[in-house]
Amino acid sequence: MRIRALVLVASGAVALSTLAVPAAQAATAGPAVTFSSLKVNSGKNIVVGTTSTVTVSATYTVTKPASLDPNTLGTLPVLYRGATLGPDSDDLLAGDDAGTCTVASSTVLHCSAKIQFRPKSSDSDVDLVSSEAGTWKLGAVAGNDSSDDVTWQGDLGTTHLQRRSTLTVNASPEPVKKGKTITVTGKLARANWDTNTYAGYSTQPVKLQFRKKGSSTYTTLKTIKTTSTGALKTTTTATADGYYRYSFAGTTTTPGVSAAGDFVDVQ
Repeated sequence: MRIRALVLVASGAVALSTLAVPAAQAATAGPAVTFSSLKVNSGKNIVVGTTSTVTVSATYTVTKPASLDPNTLGTLPVLYRGATLGPDSDDLLAGDDAGTCTVASSTVLHCSAKIQFRPKSSDSDVDLVSSEAGTWKLGAVAGNDSSDDVTWQGDLGTTHLQRRSTLTVNASPEPVKKGKTITVTGKLARANWDTNTYAGYSTQPVKLQFRKKGSSTYTTLKTIKTTSTGALKTTTTATADGYYRYSFAGTTTTPGVSAAGDFVDVQ
């Protein structure tokens, strides 16, 4: 697990450092603020492929004392793992810059921030690794110019960070006589953030589905599992013109995906 330490920068904003800071140097009693209504990526899962940086938006509300100048306050939403959020958290993910806030009242700020997820960059300390896919808790931190102390608040929700998936299908022969056997092959793969390639996703249940020509609905014919390399192969009987596809429901680490239907002409 990688530690990404939270530190204060000169402007009073909170930012992520690629250098770990010993826990003794990171105070837990910062500005008297509370966070609420944190939503990352509009509540949707965060899906990252093999090379391109994915940037998502976060929105949240800050409640503060009326006496606290918002111009001196830096806030940052974070993703974290572990029982609690604090200086001893083993793994933290956050954006490059602190959030920006607008004043709703003397005690309420409405804020937004960007969070970047990089499967590949020139700085290996901020690259994603495959083990980081899965469920993350949501939290936020705050600091200001008057102190080096940081306020930590966790348990503001959860999100799933997922490795983008791909799924192919090929049904043959084409055309085929009615009543004959059709062989349907394909492959389920997902992004590997350690190698920045797509690799087969093994032993996963995948549905073989059929949509008759003229219909808009797919019907599940059977469920099979991928091999150790993510490959799929099964047979079915040709009954009518239509489209065959594989469909994967997804897991916490990998989003669901359906292949584009492959049309078979039955004669």
